[in-house]
Amino acid sequence: MNRLKLRESLHQFLIEDIGDRDVTSELIFPEDAIGEGHFVAKAEGTLAGCRIISEVYHLLDPDVKITTLKKDRESVYSGDLIASVYGNVRTLLTGERVILNLVQRLSGIATLTDLAVKTLNSDYTRICDTRKTTPGLRMYEKYAVTCGGGFNHRFGLDDGIMIKDNHIAFCGSITEAVQRVRKSLGHMVKIEVETENKEQLLEAVDVGVDVIMLDNCSPEKVKELVPLIPSSIISEVSGNITIDNISLYRDSGVQYISLGMLTHSVKALDISLDVKERGECK
Repeated sequence: MNRLKLRESLHQFLIEDIGDRDVTSELIFPEDAIGEGHFVAKAEGTLAGCRIISEVYHLLDPDVKITTLKKDRESVYSGDLIASVYGNVRTLLTGERVILNLVQRLSGIATLTDLAVKTLNSDYTRICDTRKTTPGLRMYEKYAVTCGGGFNHRFGLDDGIMIKDNHIAFCGSITEAVQRVRKSLGHMVKIEVETENKEQLLEAVDVGVDVIMLDNCSPEKVKELVPLIPSSIISEVSGNITIDNISLYRDSGVQYISLGMLTHSVKALDISLDVKERGECK
């Protein structure tokens, strides 16, 4: 993740959560109270976003000491220590929720992606994400997909042409849509077209697009259609693919499977901040 973008977004997240001040921590603990805490995994999974721990605490207080014991992309099990933090008690508690919200979600995405990759179990077909991300968290969530062994599709509407069903419906045909795009498109940008049947696929091949997506196709249909796509055109399938049926696409010959569920239907990985008990507040 780009550090400038990371720090800028974390700054905004902290402002949202803290408001004017952490009134609870400030009223309970004196300004110079020092403490120690440990970020601990409470379930098995794949880590993503460990860097957020140090970035958040150093935004709040550069003197907080962080010892990172696990890295992104590593597997963790319940009870594993991820990182230790030592510093001002107010700071440790004020930054806790923003850190956990992000690291838990990103690790959940990495864990689900890792499961999808291992379930597909293919040396040829790659798993990739979609734009079905949480607004404001796309950079984070797409990074988490890579931590789980997946790949990124386009990041936004500005870094690739993707002609979908509604574009085609409004425009009238795949050919017309592609021709309009090519009148102004530079040579560095790829054109992808979403197709729903054999006729649309053949039209996309004839007009010479760069990527063809087979939308909502069964494994059997994909095996039938992929041979019609020249090797010069990248093949992709998306829609109604789950952990339960993804293995059926293993030998379909498709190059990419894009999964919206990796980012829009994910369970956060259980992680907590356990603090060292002091016996009394001083």
